[in-house]
Amino acid sequence: MKLHYSPGACSLGIHLLLEETGAPFEAVLTNLREGAQFSPEFTSLNPKSKVPTLVRDDGSVLTEFTAIAWWIAASFPAAKLMPATTEGVARALEATDYAVATIHMQGFSRIFRPGNFAPSEADHEAVKARGMEIFRKGLAVMDKCLEGRDHVAGEFSFGDAGLFYVSYWGAARLNLELPRNVAGHFARMKARPAVQRAMAREGLA
Repeated sequence: MKLHYSPGACSLGIHLLLEETGAPFEAVLTNLREGAQFSPEFTSLNPKSKVPTLVRDDGSVLTEFTAIAWWIAASFPAAKLMPATTEGVARALEATDYAVATIHMQGFSRIFRPGNFAPSEADHEAVKARGMEIFRKGLAVMDKCLEGRDHVAGEFSFGDAGLFYVSYWGAARLNLELPRNVAGHFARMKARPAVQRAMAREGLA
């Protein structure tokens, strides 16, 4: 397998899941800051120009964070990334979708790419402020979901990867104090050897 990633991007969540499996894979750097996602070489794999992009052993390409995370969990049962119950799977998918579609795409994207939401530069600060509001609310929602549990579906699962990367953005890139339960989850995730390997490979503190 080949994981196309950019250091510290949302692909970090997929990176750590692959590390959890113990399966061999190649991590291929795709520098978003330099526009590598728009190169012909990359768009021939993924015309969406996004990471994560996973090239599987049969040569087929899988895109979109939630789909890749679920596929990894389903394909490597020994890693125990898939919750054991239907309720657990639903909660893992629920947390993943909220982290990616709301906290990331609606919140963080407004903060770092305000031009995508308002063409007038005069409106950019208001867009960023709205993004921060969405981001903070998202962490608060997840904090409540974690009340009385260590992970989003009870036991560790693929559903924890999305919350981890947005928590990393909050702590390391936005310098936010994470809510108590989210902070505890972030600390537990960082203590996992697979997470440490993924972060080290990406050059992240």
